[in-house]
Amino acid sequence: MRIIHAASEMYPYIKTGGLADVVGALSHALAARGHEVTVIIPGYRAVMESPLVKEARRTQELKVRLGNRELAGEIRTLAIRPGLTLQLVVREEFFDRRQLYGTGARDYDDNDARFIFFQKAVVEFMRATGGGYDILQAHDWQTGLLPLLLRNAEQRAGGTLAARTVFTVHNMIYQGVFPRSSFALTNLHESLNAMEGIEYFDQISFLKGGLMYADRVTTVSPTYAQEIQTPAHGYGLEGVLQLRSRGADAVRGIRNGIDTAVWNPAADKLLPAHFAAEKLSGKAVCRTALLQQMGWPEPCTGPVFAIVSRMTTAKGHDLLLGVVDYLAKKNCRLIVLGSGEVKYEEALLAQAAAHPDRIAVRIGVDEALSHLTFAGADFFLMPSHTEPCGLTQMYAQIYGTLPLASRVGGLIDTVRDIATHGEKGTGLMFRPELNDFVKALGSALKLYSNQARYAAVQQSAMRQDFSWESVVGQYEQLYNA
Repeated sequence: MRIIHAASEMYPYIKTGGLADVVGALSHALAARGHEVTVIIPGYRAVMESPLVKEARRTQELKVRLGNRELAGEIRTLAIRPGLTLQLVVREEFFDRRQLYGTGARDYDDNDARFIFFQKAVVEFMRATGGGYDILQAHDWQTGLLPLLLRNAEQRAGGTLAARTVFTVHNMIYQGVFPRSSFALTNLHESLNAMEGIEYFDQISFLKGGLMYADRVTTVSPTYAQEIQTPAHGYGLEGVLQLRSRGADAVRGIRNGIDTAVWNPAADKLLPAHFAAEKLSGKAVCRTALLQQMGWPEPCTGPVFAIVSRMTTAKGHDLLLGVVDYLAKKNCRLIVLGSGEVKYEEALLAQAAAHPDRIAVRIGVDEALSHLTFAGADFFLMPSHTEPCGLTQMYAQIYGTLPLASRVGGLIDTVRDIATHGEKGTGLMFRPELNDFVKALGSALKLYSNQARYAAVQQSAMRQDFSWESVVGQYEQLYNA
C-alpha cells in the first residue's frame, strides 16, 4: 500500500513526547512489511539544523492559499530506508523558531496559520506527486483538518488523492482550538464554520475536524477509546465520538508499540552495560551508574523509584508531590526527570534541596539519562490522571523496572496488576488518588523486601512483547476494512 503519515513530530528528527516515538516506529514497522510509506512533518529549525537531515534535497516548490494570502514554501526529501521517505515542509516564517509550539510560557499566537499552512502543504504535496495514495493517516490536532482539506481539494480538482483517511488521537487534552475568525484561513465553505462542522463553543477545533471527517478514527489504546466517549475524558467532544462509534465507524483503540531497535536493554548503546531477562548482572551495573550520576556514591539497599515524564497535573505530579515526604522517610531513593509546568519544576527542586540524600531532580529532556533511568531504577512511577496509552510503562517493563501505574487508559491495557495476577503480574496499579498511591508505594516497598518474589515479577515484566510487530497488523486490517 502507499501510505502517508502527516504529523507534527517524528523521532529521531524532532520530539517533545510520545507522538514522535509512535510516528517514527509505526512508519518503520509498516515499511518493514513492504508498504511504501511517506512521513510529512514541518521543517522546524531544529530539524533543518540536524545532521540527520543533511542529505535532504529540495524536491518541490509549493504555493498555499491562506485566506487572502498566497504563501510560498518548499518540500525537502530524505530517503530514510527502502520503502520509507521523510518529507519536510519548509517555510521560515512559520517554522524557523526556537520552539515547536510556543515560547514555553504561552503558545505561539499564529499556531492556527502555521498548521493550516502545513496541512495545506501536505495536500499540495499529494496533488503534485500524482495522488493515488491508499491511506492518509493524520495524527493529533496539528493535522486534524487534513481529511476535510483533502476531500475539498479532490472536489475542486477532480480525482482521488487518497482512497481512505485515518485520524489518530494521541491525547484528547490538546484540541487545537482557535478563534472562530481563524476559519477564514482554511478557505473552506462557510457552512463548515458551524456546529455541524468544526465550530466548537463559538471557536473552531482542529481536533473536531479530524473526528468528524476522517473515514476512520483511532486512538492509542482500547481502554482510552472507551474513556474519551465520556465527559471525564472527552473534553467536550464526547458526543462527537459517541456518534462516530456507531456501526462500522466505531472508534478503534490500537495499543501503541515500542521501537525495540531503540528500546532494548540487551543492545542499548546508551547504557554502560547490557542485560536481559536471562542475565540481569548488567542491570546492577546500570543501577550503580544511575545512583552515582545522581550524586549518591554509597550503595542503596532499598528500592530506587523513578519517574520520567512531562511535569503536568495530567501526569500526576500533584500526586507525586503528595508522596515526597512519605518516600523521604523510607529506605529508598526517588529520581525525577522531565520538564513542564514551572510550579512543579520549582516544587520538586525544592524537595530535592531539602532531601539531597533521598531525592534527585533533573529538569529537561535527556535521552541518555532517560535510558539509564529505565535501566537502573527498580520501580517506575506513573500516577497519571489520564493516560491515552503511555510508552514509558512499556519501556520500564522491558528494562526490568516495575511500574506503579494509575488504573486509567492505556495503563490498564499494558500493566498486569500483581494484586490479581500474582507473580504473573508485571506491576502495581492504583486509583489516581493520594491515599491509593501511598498504599501502592507501601506494597512496592514490601515487594522489594522479598527479593525472590520481586525477581519473579521482574521476569514476567521483561518477557512482555510490546513491539510494533505485535500490533502493526491491526493497522493493516483497519486500512483494508
